[in-house]
Amino acid sequence: MLRTMITATNTMGQLQNKLDTISNNIANSSTLGYKSQEATFNELLYQQYNNDKLDRADRQSPVGIRYGSGAMLGQIQSNQKQGSLQTTNRDLDFAFTKPKQYFNILMPDGENGTKTVYTRQGDFYLSPLNNGTVMVVTADGYPLANSTGQAITLPDNVKSFAIGDGGVLEASYPNGDVIRTDVAVTEFQKPQLMEKVSGAYVGFPDNLAQLGYTQAEVVTELRGANRQQIGMQSGSLEMSNVNLSKEMTDLIQTQRSYQFNARAVTLADQMLGLINGIR
Repeated sequence: MLRTMITATNTMGQLQNKLDTISNNIANSSTLGYKSQEATFNELLYQQYNNDKLDRADRQSPVGIRYGSGAMLGQIQSNQKQGSLQTTNRDLDFAFTKPKQYFNILMPDGENGTKTVYTRQGDFYLSPLNNGTVMVVTADGYPLANSTGQAITLPDNVKSFAIGDGGVLEASYPNGDVIRTDVAVTEFQKPQLMEKVSGAYVGFPDNLAQLGYTQAEVVTELRGANRQQIGMQSGSLEMSNVNLSKEMTDLIQTQRSYQFNARAVTLADQMLGLINGIR
C-alpha cells in the first residue's frame, strides 16, 4: 500500500507542473507574440518481477510483471508555430512573417546593467529623453536594440515610421529626411534551449555552458547578407499561438488524471486502516 501511495504522489506532483504550464498558456492567450508551452511525460524506473515458471498464460507482451514508480515531466517544449497576424495600421506595430525570428530587447540586469532578451511582441512606442531625442521601446519600457546591440534613439520630431526590406526601420521627418536603422533580429536554431523570462520574453539559461552549448549554436544573428532572410511587415501584430480549445481539453484530461491518482492515495490509506484495525 505504501508503494501505491508513493507511485500516485510522484505522479501528482508532476501533473501539478503540467497544470501550471496549461494555466500559463491560457493566461497568456491574449499576449502578443506569445509562444505556447507543451509538457511531455516520461516513465519513471519500474521494477521487473520475473515469474516465468509460474506464469503459463499465453500473451503478446513480455513475460513477467512490471511495477512502475509513476511518471515524471520529461520536457516543456515551446511551440514555435506562427501566430495569426492582426492588422492595426499603426506605424510602430511590427510583425514577423517567418517563425523563429525575434526582436532583441535590452532588459535591465542588476545595477546599471542590461541583458539581451528576445521577443516577437512587436508593439513599440516612443519614450522621450532629456536631450531632444526619443527612444524606441516596448510596451514595458525596454529599449529595442539595433544591429550593433545599442538602443535605437532618434530626433524627437519624427513624423512616421515604416519597416523596409531586411528589417530596416525608416523614420521620416517633416523636412523630408529619412533616417534608416537596422533593427536587430535573431533567429533561433535551438528554441527549446531558451528559457522564459516573463510574458513573451525569453533568454539564455544561466547553465547554457553546462548543457554543452554556446550561444552561437543556439541562435543566429541576422546581419549583413543574412538580413535578407528577415520576414517582417509594419502595421500588423502577431497574436499568441495558444489554441484555447486544445488547452481546455488538456486541462480537463490532466485534472482527471490528478483526481485518479488522488483517489488511489485515498484507497491505499483506507486499506492500510483496515489492515491496522485487524485484531
